[in-house]
Formats: sequence, structure tokens, C-alpha cells
Amino acid sequence: MRKSVITSLILGILMIVSAALTMALTPTKKVADQQEKFDLETMIPAKFGGWKIDESIIPLKVDAETQAKLDKIYNQTLSRTYVNSYGERIMLSIAYGGDQSDNLAVHKPEVCYYAQGFEVMKIYADELLTQYGKFPIKRLMAVKGSRNEPITYWVTIGNKAVLPGVEEKLQQLRYGLTGNVPDGMLVRVSTIDTDKEKAYQLQNIFIQDLLSTIADGERTRLIGSFGV
Repeated sequence: MRKSVITSLILGILMIVSAALTMALTPTKKVADQQEKFDLETMIPAKFGGWKIDESIIPLKVDAETQAKLDKIYNQTLSRTYVNSYGERIMLSIAYGGDQSDNLAVHKPEVCYYAQGFEVMKIYADELLTQYGKFPIKRLMAVKGSRNEPITYWVTIGNKAVLPGVEEKLQQLRYGLTGNVPDGMLVRVSTIDTDKEKAYQLQNIFIQDLLSTIADGERTRLIGSFGV
């Protein structure tokens, strides 16, 4: 009887200690609250490097259930279609979330497109070399009926661009160990084209043009800081 009471007390103490440690190690300070505020609509120019917004194209809409989930994750979203003088079109989608904890992580295109009835295939990791440094990206092809959409996207967690998955979790952990909750950005660029290699080359040009147009601080928000 005495032994069972002691065991219960020990278990109770361990539970209390565990709960206290969890609270102590749970990050509470949001990096987003410590930074200068910004607006995606004004940060991303309507015209740059031979590209301008194509007002005739309506961006692809997600269903109400998916949109509700996105609204919980992101503070700001931006969806535009750009066109150049050759009539080539690029769809740009950017989503910013001020809380990139485990419960509110960025919503990957693989998941979002699949939820919209697309078949998602040919997914692979790559690196994009720019004049500002290289950063990790993912490529994939989304297909629905006659629509073939090659996609390039990347994720920034805090001040660094990372691959979704292990690198993303490690970056969240680095912030968490300092008591901070990182913010995050997901940037997606896509094209309607059956020739994915041609599409990726055009997307690379578009991304380079965009990065060379915006200010240094805005560029850091999009692709992170290098060497960190």
C-alpha cells in the first residue's frame, strides 16, 4: 500500500515537472511582432523587368474548406498573373504567416493542389542560383484534365530559405530554443505548359527579374539571408 502511494507521488511529480518543462521550452515571442510591418500588395510591384499584371486572368480559387484553413495559417496572401511582351504568362502566389509553429506551418502546394483535384507528380528538390546567392526550391507538375501546370516554389522560415520537411523543422527548432516563434513565407510560381523544362526556364527568368527589382529588405523577406 505504502509502495503504491510512493509510486503515485513520484509519477505525479514527474508529470508536473514535465508540464513545467514543456511550458518553459515553448516559444512565446513571435519574430513577426519584432519586425517592421509590410504589405505584400505594395511590396511586389505591378510591373517589372518586362512583366506586368494581366488583369484579364482570374487566379485559381481554392474551395471554401481549404480557404478557411489557409486563413488560419496566413496573415497575408497575394495571387497575380503576369504577362510579358511575348504573351507568356506566369502565375505568382505568395503567402505570409506570422506564426510558423508546428500547429500553423505553411500549406505546401503538393497538399493544396491535391485537395483541388489535381494529380501531383514529378516532385523534386533543386537549387535556384541567383545573383544574390542560391537557395533551395521544389519543382512539381500538377495535372487536372487538359491543364498541365509546372510549379516552382520555396519556403522561408524566419531568415532562411529551407526545403519543406526536415530542414523546415530544424529551422523551427532553432528559433524555438531561443524562445522565438518564426514567421514564414511561401512563394509559388507556375505556368500552364506541357513542356515543363521550358516552363521552369521561364519561371527562373521571372524570379530573377522580380528579385532584381525589389529592395534589399524585401528581397530578404522573399528568399532569406544567405550565410545564416
